[in-house]
Amino acid sequence: MSCLGVHFAITAEEASAIEHLDDEQDRLFHLQEVIEEQYFENQREYIAESDHAWDAMHRSLADGTLDLNGGVYPLNHTVLAGKLLYTGDDYIMSLKSPKDVESIAQALTEISESEFRDRYNRIDTPTYQGELSEEDFQYTWDSLQGVRELYSRAASEGRYVLFTADQ
Repeated sequence: MSCLGVHFAITAEEASAIEHLDDEQDRLFHLQEVIEEQYFENQREYIAESDHAWDAMHRSLADGTLDLNGGVYPLNHTVLAGKLLYTGDDYIMSLKSPKDVESIAQALTEISESEFRDRYNRIDTPTYQGELSEEDFQYTWDSLQGVRELYSRAASEGRYVLFTADQ
């Protein structure tokens, strides 16, 4: 089980291109063969890799679960919530508009380490596949810093944010 998460800050043209593909398999192909290739090779400043930490990050910023509708906007849109572009079991693709990106970026600037720790400690442990620990918290907090920076950059440039995770 991979479950590696990546946030991409993409342009309006790139968002439009992937949104206008009607077939979800075509969207997945476009992500893997166009967006990932382009960004990992040429635009790493528009990537925030969260590895496995995206799971705890979403739970901490939402309601303690992986529920897409859990928690309060805009923090619950940081990872999973947004416009779902793919609904298969093997991948997650969630797009956030520039307006959402601005709201998320602002909300993330207001989250202190102490507040994030309180939220992390409210994760629904029976459904969390990781182990709540100081090491896991630090791993998640460190990943959030990259995601926070990406949202800030994307907001200042009017970009969309696309969260992806292979399952």
